[in-house]
Amino acid sequence: MTNGHRLFTGFALGATVAILLSASQATWGQQQPPSTAASSKQAQSDQTSVDQREVKTENSAAKNDRLFGVLPNYTTVENEDLFGPLSAKGKFKLAAESSFDPYTFPFIGFIALIGQAENTEPSYGQGFAGYGKRYGTSYGDAIIGTFMTTAVFPSLLHQDPRYYQLGHGSFSHRTLYSVSRIFVTRTDAGHNEFNTSEIAGNAVPAGISNLYHPADDRTVTNTVSVWATDVMWDTVSNVAKEFWPDIRRKISHKPQPEPSTP
Repeated sequence: MTNGHRLFTGFALGATVAILLSASQATWGQQQPPSTAASSKQAQSDQTSVDQREVKTENSAAKNDRLFGVLPNYTTVENEDLFGPLSAKGKFKLAAESSFDPYTFPFIGFIALIGQAENTEPSYGQGFAGYGKRYGTSYGDAIIGTFMTTAVFPSLLHQDPRYYQLGHGSFSHRTLYSVSRIFVTRTDAGHNEFNTSEIAGNAVPAGISNLYHPADDRTVTNTVSVWATDVMWDTVSNVAKEFWPDIRRKISHKPQPEPSTP
């Protein structure tokens, strides 16, 4: 997704260091014994809202969580027991919710503004006209990329486009797991297989973008570079999705009162 998943993961690169530092503290310094961890997981499950519990029967998306409180995060599953397989309709719904989320439009505007400042695709020129072209191509990249990797390919191949958080284990183990999900995904039946939706799904938008990007950018080298960059951004996104729930819980944690001294 040229600027497609930059829409959802561009901010993640700038915050990756903070995530990794905070997540390492959460996973190394605050690991719970098995019984406590099981109790915590059960309590968290018990507190899940009725709307979330209905997701399994509706084959719909996860709750409207946001990475860093801003970027739409409809595709992360934190408790797989609450979610059933997605229908093709559910996959397209996920893609639409991500593409047309209210925060999408200003974030695309920010990406286009960076392109304007760096004078990327110089044939667009400057001024409002140049900015408008950059915004249009960036948004086109976003929509095509999101629909290809979240809806079209997953529907055709019966693959699940959601990211299933591991949520336990060492920091390094969870990091390696999140990176590996670029190449391994779940089928609708719950089995693991090669993530064609991610690899091919990013290649197709990179090729389609040649139809509306400036002629100077329509080269094999540039297309391959765009594909590789998009896969890299999705890898960063997976790491963010793996550790964001830990960070969110840490940020929202309310300290318990100290026990009184007898």
